[in-house]
Amino acid sequence: MKKFIVGVMGGGEGASKEVCELAYELGKLIAKEGWVLLNGGRQVGVMEASARGAKEHGGITVGILPDRNTELASSYIDIPIITGMGDGRNFLNVMSSDVVVALPGRAGTISEIALALKNGKIVILLNFPIGDIFIEHKQAKMLIPVAEPKDVIEEIKNIFGFRAE
Repeated sequence: MKKFIVGVMGGGEGASKEVCELAYELGKLIAKEGWVLLNGGRQVGVMEASARGAKEHGGITVGILPDRNTELASSYIDIPIITGMGDGRNFLNVMSSDVVVALPGRAGTISEIALALKNGKIVILLNFPIGDIFIEHKQAKMLIPVAEPKDVIEEIKNIFGFRAE
């Protein structure tokens, strides 16, 4: 049976300590549910923190790397996927995820949110106020803002029911 994959997107080098703490807690909770955590795979910011949270709590982690090698991969990534695609790997991040969770980030994170919504994926915003840029998606319940990592897990369970194993 296919494992449920949660894509965790967010800031890299510029991610604050608070955002990284949220990402770590989210990774931990994803692992405790037995879900797979997928992210950009690098050893910075939300990617590193969420993968560490999942790994330290027995989870499986997948990293979709922008590079042609694993040199910048997080040591908390179990399955590094080398793309050589740079930012083009954002499409793979989103399409490989059953649901996307976005934490505060910059243009790369916004692009992942947009790609997810354009392709019919539900996006949960974790403490990431992005204003009204995607208001129609909020109204259609495709873009769901929450404040805490535990709220992410609750939303996923409510939305996906038995699919979330």
